[in-house]
Amino acid sequence: MIIKNNFEISLDKFINFALYDKKKGYYMQKSPFGRKGDFITAPNISRMFSEMIAIWILGFWENLGNPKKINLVELGAGNGEMMKILIETFKKFPLFFDSCNIFIHEKSLKLKKIQKDKLDKDKIIWISDLKEIKKFPTIFIANEFFDAMAIKQFIKKKDFWFERYVIFKNKKKAFFNEKIFNMIKFEKKIGYNISKNQKFIEYSLVGVSYLKKITNIIKKNDGGLLIIDYGYMEKKMKNTLKSISNHKHSNVLENIGKSDITHNINFYLFKKIINQLGGLKDLITTQGSFLVKLGIKNRAEIISQNQSFSKKADIYYRLKRLIDEKEMGNLFKVMFIKKKNNKYKLGFN
Repeated sequence: MIIKNNFEISLDKFINFALYDKKKGYYMQKSPFGRKGDFITAPNISRMFSEMIAIWILGFWENLGNPKKINLVELGAGNGEMMKILIETFKKFPLFFDSCNIFIHEKSLKLKKIQKDKLDKDKIIWISDLKEIKKFPTIFIANEFFDAMAIKQFIKKKDFWFERYVIFKNKKKAFFNEKIFNMIKFEKKIGYNISKNQKFIEYSLVGVSYLKKITNIIKKNDGGLLIIDYGYMEKKMKNTLKSISNHKHSNVLENIGKSDITHNINFYLFKKIINQLGGLKDLITTQGSFLVKLGIKNRAEIISQNQSFSKKADIYYRLKRLIDEKEMGNLFKVMFIKKKNNKYKLGFN
């Protein structure tokens, strides 16, 4: 995309450019993870997080009847840390490991290279399209995936809806602008009334498209989708758009391509979409509750035995970050989408 003076684009197209432009996009230029990056994800806080996800996956495989062939798909694998621990854990369960086709769906060539340097290239298949997945039962893992999808924003003023745009006065200076929007036509296009009792809307066309593609695969081939992301359950939508640079909030319209742009998932909206698709069931809980029910506290006790005081303190400090209500424990939600007749609920009891 070429930016000119007085150039105007919708917010979702701006976010897509800022994050995924082949030359200037944030995720295309660098690895944003870890202390030297702009933010830290749960797999990089403690390997215990990924170990719990591995336990959940193994339990779900058993629930599906120990199929001789199963697909595991990580959506957006970051720096590959979670997949690294998953594979280390799965090797202790050879029956599952041998039956598992492992895929990573990754858009960023930069991150794909980091992943390939870290992971077993013989065991993993990198895909750019979900159509490349083999037709077996499929377990999808989406840790901080949907929050990175571009969103549209709509604002209601009196009886009129407006869509948020970004105007570039020049190549370096950008401003928000609003244009009147035909919400009735948009709701016909997406298939449901999103504006009812709302004054502000965030909606990701690409995020919902992924949700529909994944659930179609689940309905056809069996399996499920585990979403772990920061978000909220209230019906009333709100403005959650933010930019993060060097572990701090920054201005969305500044340092374009050098800051992460993200939003909080409205899980109530996801539930609404899933119900409308039919044949599916969803469960939702907080990250803290999910990890505790999977046994993360017991795991912390086991690995801290015979460790020095400082090592024990570090283990429990990392555990607190993952499960405490004031840290990631409540901010992050975990949603499990599966076929309606499936009774698996480990972590959601």
